[in-house]
Amino acid sequence: MVYPRLAGWVRGLVDDDGTAHEIAAESFTRLWARWSKVEEPTGFLYVTAANLVRDHWRRTERERRALRRATTEEQVRARPESADPTVRMLVQSLPERLRGPALLYYYADLPVREVAALLGRREGTVKADLHAARELLRAKLGEHHDRIS
Repeated sequence: MVYPRLAGWVRGLVDDDGTAHEIAAESFTRLWARWSKVEEPTGFLYVTAANLVRDHWRRTERERRALRRATTEEQVRARPESADPTVRMLVQSLPERLRGPALLYYYADLPVREVAALLGRREGTVKADLHAARELLRAKLGEHHDRIS
């Protein structure tokens, strides 16, 4: 009688039947391993399940971040190829400190907050780097334009 309620409760938290049953079963396995030491089995099951759900959420979030990062890197690699070759060359000529934020912000369309998280920098630093990149690109575009004219 406890298993269906526990699995249903977990199902509401993880939104997936298979995962809910895995977590409920694992909770019972852990209870069985500590049976002689547990005074309140039902409470133990729910606390254990809650901890396993939290672990599941953390793992899922890490997987989402990794997928976003991989997708972002793929977009960054793909997009500059389709850009104007002159602009692409100018962006590639930026110092690495400025190139990373520029590619992630302008080519991958990531918000400053995510760019900062991906690069391990503060948001203010990323904003300053983007400003410096724009100024450098503006100057280089002016030089390029002057050479063409």
